[in-house]
Order: sequence, then C-alpha cells, then structure tokens
Amino acid sequence: MGFFVLIFGFWYFYFGALCYNISTMLKFSLGPKVRQPLHLHDKKLKALEKKASEIREDLIEMLVEARSGHSAGPLGMADIFTTLYFHVMVHDPKHPDWKDRDRLVLSNGHITPIRYVTMAHAGYFPKKLLMTLRKMGSPLQGHPEYEWMPALETTSGPLGSGSSQAAGMAYAALMDKSPWRVYCCMSDGELEEGQSWEAIQFAGANKLYNLTMIIDRNNIQIDGPTEEIMPLEPLAAKFEAFGLNVIRCAGNDIRDFVTAVERAQGVSDKCSVIIADTIPGYGVDFMEYDFLWHGKPPAKGKEAKDALKDLRTLWGKIQSEHE
Repeated sequence: MGFFVLIFGFWYFYFGALCYNISTMLKFSLGPKVRQPLHLHDKKLKALEKKASEIREDLIEMLVEARSGHSAGPLGMADIFTTLYFHVMVHDPKHPDWKDRDRLVLSNGHITPIRYVTMAHAGYFPKKLLMTLRKMGSPLQGHPEYEWMPALETTSGPLGSGSSQAAGMAYAALMDKSPWRVYCCMSDGELEEGQSWEAIQFAGANKLYNLTMIIDRNNIQIDGPTEEIMPLEPLAAKFEAFGLNVIRCAGNDIRDFVTAVERAQGVSDKCSVIIADTIPGYGVDFMEYDFLWHGKPPAKGKEAKDALKDLRTLWGKIQSEHE
C-alpha cells in the first residue's frame, strides 16, 4: 500500500509542477517568441518606405494642429523610427510592459513627435490622440514623460541624459542575463554635453554589446550648423577611442540602416554606435538642411499644404491621391 501511495504522490507532484510551469510560461511569454532575422526583402522594404511616408504626413498634421513643436529632426528620423518599430525591435504594443521587450531610449526628447506618430501607427494608442500634442492633460507632451505613458521607457528633456539611462539598462540586462537589447537615439548636437561621453566611456569599458547608440547626424542644432558652433568631427575616431564599434550609414536609406543594425548585432564584445547621416526636414523641400526648422512647426495654411504636397507627391514626381 505504501508503495502505491509513493508512486501516486510522485506523479501527482510531477504533473502538478509541469502544469504550473506551463501555465507560468503562458502567462509570462507575451510578445514575440524569438528575435526575427533582419534580412530585408524588396516587398518589406517597400512596405517600410510607404509606412514612413504615411508617418511623415501624420507628423505634419499633428504639428500644425499643435502650433508648436520640432519639424526638422522628426522628419529626418522618420525612416529610422519606422524601421525600429516595424522591423528591428522585439516588442508588443498590446503588452508594453512585457519584460523581454527591447528598450528604446529617446535621449534627444525634442524629436518625440516622430516617436508618438510611429507608436500610434504601431498600435500603442489610437491615432486620434496625436491631435492632442502639447495640449494640457495630454499624455503627448513636448518632451516624453514616462509617468504619462510608460511605453516611452524614460522621461527625457536634458540632452545627454538618455545615453546614461540606456547604458544603465543595458548593464542591468547583462547582469540579469536577459535577452532584450537597448537602442538609444541621440542627436549630434547633444554630443556637446559632457554626460554623453561619460556614458560612452562606461559603455565601452563594460563592453555593452546589447546597447546600440544611434546618432542623428543631421549637422544642425538650434543655433546653426554643428560644425560652426562646436565642431564634432572626427566623430567616428572619437567613438573608437572610447572602445566602441562604429558603423556609419545613410539614415534616410532604410536598407542601409538595417544593414548597419545587422552589423551592430553581429558584434559580441563591444557597444556599437551607428552614425546615421540624415537630412533634417527630409521630404519637405523648403525645410531640408535649414536649421531654422529645428524647433518650429509649419504654419496652418500654405506652409502646411506645401509640406503635405511634397510628401504626397515625392517632390512633384508622382500625382497625389488627394488631388
């Protein structure tokens, strides 16, 4: 009798533990199960380019409604944000607090309009919320605020602080042996902040291979060209001196950016930095390369119509469906 009790008890606890583990796995395995290969076929490339164009249009309409906000940087980074949210990052908009999600830290918080629009397109919140940008009580403030929307990962505003936050997250992930990666978007102008280089030194010293810094190298800041105000070049050599793996790409070429991310993920003993050469105001002819559009939106009326026309017709190369 004792033998049968022993056998019954063994199988009871065995299957009980098995069922518990399965239920636990189902409970906590939200989001994508595996990291997908980044290979970009032509069909997916066209879909990403189309999505980036749609996001730029919504960006302009949002800025016009707000009558405040930054134009040049968000337009220039639209391709990169589209690629991150729709091709590169492992994340789940339905479960934004999923523990194994990739983290995206926006250090140059003033370009957050492009993040808001991309997140809305990805399904984090309804698109109609975009029209509340910078309004009282809206979760979409001029700089991202974590308390209003946890999916933003961090609150940003002081330039340079995001690099430290991202390095800390990546270091914690390595300590916990977690699979998620950290991406940190930074402006070239904020590299004038000493805190940026402290974080870069930390990332290099601790070989944070799970951290990829993405520099928006658009060569402008609020007062003019970066090389006239505080020269940054030779930029790649500076990063290399701190022990980072440096990759340069055309930031408005989605395929080139994806290739850069693939190269970054292929390195297992260094933090990587992607210097993405972007065109400020990309897609809107009268904004491109003009630092005066760093911190202002197009005015309602002719400016807004001209901006949307450029985006919808590819600078007049095709006919818009809105005409």
